[in-house]
Amino acid sequence: VILVLIVSFLAGMEGILDEFHFHQPVIACTLIGLVTGNLAPCLILGGQLQMIALGWANIGAAVAPDAALASVASAIILVLGGQGTKGISSAIAIAVPLAVAGLLLTTLVRTLATALVHLMDAAAEEGSFRKIDMWQWIAICMQGLRIAIPAGLILAVGAGPVRALLERMPDWLTAG
Repeated sequence: VILVLIVSFLAGMEGILDEFHFHQPVIACTLIGLVTGNLAPCLILGGQLQMIALGWANIGAAVAPDAALASVASAIILVLGGQGTKGISSAIAIAVPLAVAGLLLTTLVRTLATALVHLMDAAAEEGSFRKIDMWQWIAICMQGLRIAIPAGLILAVGAGPVRALLERMPDWLTAG
């Protein structure tokens, strides 16, 4: 569980940092598969989700669906379902609504992060580089928690309730 949460946290941070690509579906799903002992099904899931995510891009102020949350959560649900490669199609079907739900979390975290920018400005006026660095790390950690907290909730409640919740999402939200 701890390793899954670490992978989730790194995937969330990488959605902003974009240095090691842990947020990419093929990497995130593979790492979840590696730490859970379900490497093959998660690698296949990650490859298929990567093909979907290739069409997602941030353009201007429009934010793309959250590939990191979709990847991590659908891989966890695949592992919890215990169906192996037979559960990949249902995990993919769950991934897209998760990506849309993740978009709401992304917007929330980025909105909260704007308050941190003002704190960083105040620290800059004081000449405190240590405070600026601290607030920057807090903002990046917020991005990691954006994925790790839902991953922990899925691990805690199981795959069934998450599927039921996603099926109850209104059409106006899932259809864009």
